[in-house]
Amino acid sequence: MNEKEIPSESIEALRARIDGMDDRILALVNARAGLAARIGELKGGAPVYRPEREAQVLRRLREANAGPLPAEAVDRLFTEVISACRAVEDALSVAYLGPRGTFSEEAAGKRFGSSVRGVPSATIDEVFRLVEARQVGHGVVPVENSTEGAVGRTLDLLLGTAARICGEVALPVHQCLMSKDADMDGIVRVYAHGQSLAQCQGWLDLHLPRAERVAVVSNAEAARVASAEAHGASLGSRAAAPLYGLNVLARNIEDNPSNTTRFVVLGHQSVPRSGRDKTSLVMAAANRPGAMHALLGPFAEHGVSMTRLESRPSKTGIWEYVFFVDIEGHESDARVAAALERLREMAAFLKVLGSYPAAE
Repeated sequence: MNEKEIPSESIEALRARIDGMDDRILALVNARAGLAARIGELKGGAPVYRPEREAQVLRRLREANAGPLPAEAVDRLFTEVISACRAVEDALSVAYLGPRGTFSEEAAGKRFGSSVRGVPSATIDEVFRLVEARQVGHGVVPVENSTEGAVGRTLDLLLGTAARICGEVALPVHQCLMSKDADMDGIVRVYAHGQSLAQCQGWLDLHLPRAERVAVVSNAEAARVASAEAHGASLGSRAAAPLYGLNVLARNIEDNPSNTTRFVVLGHQSVPRSGRDKTSLVMAAANRPGAMHALLGPFAEHGVSMTRLESRPSKTGIWEYVFFVDIEGHESDARVAAALERLREMAAFLKVLGSYPAAE
């Protein structure tokens, strides 16, 4: 039955009920914001962003959700409520790999909501610098992609930074082909971040085999360049299209439909336990046979699950490597703390990058 077949009185009655609900929702959200402001006064300068508390709130609401709203909609809705209420306490500034229209901006919005001051940065290095200098409160940087693996520059900078990882975001990445042209027939050049070009390699081989592929520092920069060039195109988030006056010529062109990029949130605070946490660390083994194998022993010994192991050149000597590890649990959990204590005795180098709520 469509709207025309429903008696107008019942439609109006239902709309009146919705209006009443909207009024109550508005009153409740403002009351929530008032309580947030009072909490801010009681904190006495403590961090406004509490990753563990926000993770607990969203997790509880997901579990309480009876529908018909899907879990993703509940997450988006209450992320914005939390963001607006957080802003009543104090405004947050968040740096991300820019310019506007990047997946990094999208990840920052997914984690912090829209009531923050976004600071687009030209490079991943600049995001780290702004956080380390405390010119922004937090930064969001990509760390790995499910198709193309680790983002090496982020790992290299994590090794030396004084900042800590205080959150993570898992963002499904859907690549689009965008251009000033109305169709793909005349495209001679495709700009994108190197990871995006790799994620769409099969599609580009099939549909634009003769087009030159040019790697640039970000997909938003690719959109900017393509917007000024006849027969040029860019890859990236469809959010970039209206920002740069481009037409979306093809959607979801990534070779792997489950393509996901993981981002980490940089900050300075140590994050308490949320109940479902992850710890990231980097370590180096002594230069002797079996040393790396031995370093993995404390995790098994204390029942700690390792979810990621990535090696990178240490840059301190030829053929010397450091190992980035993600484990389940918080560094204050008894089993994790025991494993870390044993590692400190064994490893040539060990740095805990942070414990934080695991992304849903």
